[in-house]
Amino acid sequence: MLRASVGTDNLSPEPDSTAHQLLATVASVTGSLVPAVLLGIVLIKMFALRPFVWRQRASISQAWTADFPGYSRRHADSEDAIIAVRFYNRFDNLSVVDLRARAHLRYLERSPHDGSLVIYKQWLKVLDAQGEPADERYWLAVERGAPFTVWIPVEAPVVELPFRRIQGKELSGSYGVKLLVRLTARTVGLGTEVADERWFDLEAGDFELGRFVPLQPDLDKDVWRWEGWTDFDALEPHPNGEDPRP
Repeated sequence: MLRASVGTDNLSPEPDSTAHQLLATVASVTGSLVPAVLLGIVLIKMFALRPFVWRQRASISQAWTADFPGYSRRHADSEDAIIAVRFYNRFDNLSVVDLRARAHLRYLERSPHDGSLVIYKQWLKVLDAQGEPADERYWLAVERGAPFTVWIPVEAPVVELPFRRIQGKELSGSYGVKLLVRLTARTVGLGTEVADERWFDLEAGDFELGRFVPLQPDLDKDVWRWEGWTDFDALEPHPNGEDPRP
């Protein structure tokens, strides 16, 4: 009866053989479970999809270098810095929409009560589509290959690393400072949610001073043939031609 209920009966029944009946039942159950397990593996891989490739480091440049004319003009005479976190969609056959990016700061400080280290987290403002500080950055659609940038105002000058102040938070007495950028989006067709995140450690070389090398879009070429891909993780040279990296 069990073999019939699972819908398989690959072994001929032998009513007088208990061992044969048991073997047939095991074979039937196994035959029905294996496809389900394989399907589960496929679904797990699908839901664990990570379509985004991150730039190796977060770059820090002067605030006026941000790609927003209004924001750039307002900070033309400012010494404040801005952090740029870059990423792109690596899949050619996967459309991603409703992309949202948020950033927060994670750090540890001594408790005034007993001196133990306590973990704190602080949401950071990012520039929205109009170049204004907001809780998140939103993109309606994510084109294949085209890089996207999350701009995070420091609201303070950064002349050397590690920086010690961001958006009003003094970090001189903090430990284990990390910046988290989290992405959430939906896939077209599959209808599944995609989530990814990247941690940037303030003390581990995950930040660099300088502006990232931009790509040069060419509508007559495929996105993967645009100029600049080979320098995606590089920095623009200084005006005197020197490499910004030591």
